Amino acid sequence: MRLAAIDIGTNACRLLISEVITPDNGSPRFNKLNLVRVPLRLGFDVFETGEISKPKKGMILQTMKAYAHLMNAYRVDRHIAVATSAMRDAKNRSEVVRKIFLETGINIQVISGDFEASLIYESHIAENLNKDNSYLYIDVGGGSTEVTFFSNNQLVYKRSFNIGTIRLLKEMVVEDDWEVMKNEIRTNVKGIKNIIAIGTGGNINKVFSLSKKKDGKSLDIGLLRDYYKEFSSCTLEDRIRNYNLREDRADVIVPALLIYIQIMKWADIEEILVPKIGLADGLIQHLYAEFSQ
Repeated sequence: MRLAAIDIGTNACRLLISEVITPDNGSPRFNKLNLVRVPLRLGFDVFETGEISKPKKGMILQTMKAYAHLMNAYRVDRHIAVATSAMRDAKNRSEVVRKIFLETGINIQVISGDFEASLIYESHIAENLNKDNSYLYIDVGGGSTEVTFFSNNQLVYKRSFNIGTIRLLKEMVVEDDWEVMKNEIRTNVKGIKNIIAIGTGGNINKVFSLSKKKDGKSLDIGLLRDYYKEFSSCTLEDRIRNYNLREDRADVIVPALLIYIQIMKWADIEEILVPKIGLADGLIQHLYAEFSQ
């Protein structure tokens, strides 16, 4: 069976196509066939004007048409498409969603922040790790950050905060927003030791790649602070040139690191695992679970 997931984020839009192999005995295996990313950067429109501009509407429509062709080429059996923070805030989201459906047949669900947090958890990474530890998923996006806490083999807490990389770049996050996040995280992890972070999102994946760590190894908070200091001290052009970053990664990686560092500090976490998964992976799992019921 072939499944596809489309994640229309605040910074970029991704299409993940996976093949699901279900053995007679045992858990299904998800083999990634293709992952495509287009930097639509919807947040720069929405957080300034409150809606998606005409040029961006054209970009997203062309992207969805391309994704529809790719899904047909791969003979995808089922697909799911969701939009997150920027589309949630866009006043003209219904118009955009309707036009895309009429021209491509792709039905986009504009999901809530809490559902977004649940989808990250559906990757079930923590369930296969040391049960003596508790795990805090941190998914940093352009418009929001989703936090999901997993302890004693149970989902304890999940929350979406309107603190994201593009919101920070646009100076749309106030001190009270940080205080709410800090207080909630401290309250929900209070008294629990041996917490390890699980970081998801393109920025932490890039930091992990730059670190040259082997897959499965963790990054410590000190290393994140070093990268934050290093990136903050140079210009956008220097980041692009010296670290071989795309422009749409070079500008958001600094605020992303700030968010990861702050959350880890508030939860008294020293290390973060980077399994190189994202919302699209959780969507594939969610789609498979729905199909299997």
